[in-house]
Amino acid sequence: MAMELMAPLMFAGLVVLLLLGYPVAFALAANGLLFAFIGFELGLLQPELLQALPQRLYGIMANPLLLSIPFFTFMGLVLERSGMAEELLDTVGQLFGPLRGGVAYAVILVGALLAATTGVIAASVIGMGLISLPVMMRYRYAPGLASGVICASGSLAQIIPPSIVLIVLADVLGAPVGDLYAGALLPGLILVGLLMLYVFVLTLIRPEAAPALPPEAGRLRGAALWRHAALVMLPPLALILIVLGSLFAGIATPTEGGALGAVGALLLAAVKRRLNLAMLREALDSTTKLSSFVMFILIGSTVFALTFRAVDGDLWVERLFTLIPGGETGFLIVVTLLIFVLGFFIDFFEIAFILLPLLAPVAAKLGIDPVWFGVMIAMNLQTSFLTPPFGFALFYLKSVAPPQIRTTDIYRGVLPFIGVQLIALTMVIAWPQLVNVLRDAPVAVPANIEIELPGGETAPADSQTASDIERLLRENK
Repeated sequence: MAMELMAPLMFAGLVVLLLLGYPVAFALAANGLLFAFIGFELGLLQPELLQALPQRLYGIMANPLLLSIPFFTFMGLVLERSGMAEELLDTVGQLFGPLRGGVAYAVILVGALLAATTGVIAASVIGMGLISLPVMMRYRYAPGLASGVICASGSLAQIIPPSIVLIVLADVLGAPVGDLYAGALLPGLILVGLLMLYVFVLTLIRPEAAPALPPEAGRLRGAALWRHAALVMLPPLALILIVLGSLFAGIATPTEGGALGAVGALLLAAVKRRLNLAMLREALDSTTKLSSFVMFILIGSTVFALTFRAVDGDLWVERLFTLIPGGETGFLIVVTLLIFVLGFFIDFFEIAFILLPLLAPVAAKLGIDPVWFGVMIAMNLQTSFLTPPFGFALFYLKSVAPPQIRTTDIYRGVLPFIGVQLIALTMVIAWPQLVNVLRDAPVAVPANIEIELPGGETAPADSQTASDIERLLRENK
């Protein structure tokens, strides 16, 4: 009886620590160690259990996949501090300004482009808030639309590759990062299209909410504007194509792709003559803080998971989900609702490292594709940056918003965009082929495979061996 109670009590203890406001990393580690010693005292666990802890922590530090997180973070911070966001918003805003809702379209497109280059939500939201929000207020955009479109566009970095969220999900779910990137690309682009469609429909229903900019608002016109736009947009687009192209083609691993992007970002900053010691120090400082944050949470979750599995917590979670009617469908509905609700209160790192290690084994036993499952979760986690009261994108925008933008304006403004993201999530759930389009490219396998046996003899490989080789090629693509 005591062993059966350990897992639910351990989970409840973690919830209490988090509600008391303790840092997630320390709450996870303290909870794991506390219940490990309780298990020792009750004779339910053996002290030798903790001997596995150093090896697991070393495995985290030696994981080459996690090295891509600081690389992509550094790449984004260097590009953001080189003034790329300002130039893009200014130029794209002039291109779309004559249209109703033109600045909103520009914010969405630039948000997507920044997501594929910076991958840092704080930088995207703050940068677009400082630059585009005063313009929209000056030309009488509705405060809710202006704030909502900035928050939603800034959070695109969670689903559009190269996304740090997808790297974390790949590590937790044991799925290839390249497959997750390929699987998330089309849903991410669909989400961009849905955001623009919402703005278009809103301008038809309420044209006064997003008026067109007057002709005098643009400094450049005609061919000069298009030439300037090409010069501004070409460098980041080239960097995106190089980094993602190398990943999708299998030329580079995610870590190598991140290193390539970091070097490319430094070169672009040098070309713009904005590469200096102060900017480099700021980028390195922010990269170190984020990377340390991720690693400490991962270490804490490892300590928690070690004890939780030792008290059969994984079996307890599995039994809970077997009580849900509907099999795979019921499991997906509950998981989707659970992650969505948790997104109101905690951020995606905490959800990824606390909840997903408990859900991944259940999903695997139900035969759910880990890549599709990961993309679905990433789409769901994206809403956690928009949902009041603790959506981080809301705080980022409020910190730079002018006084006439109230907190209630921001909260009301993001609600329609949360609805748009839920529509995109529903599409991914209803049509899994949206995730599989770009990752189902055939892998070339020789028709006749011979395996050399001891003694110099050869034997043809059977179909099962060929399929295993094809699977390995896909996983290491």
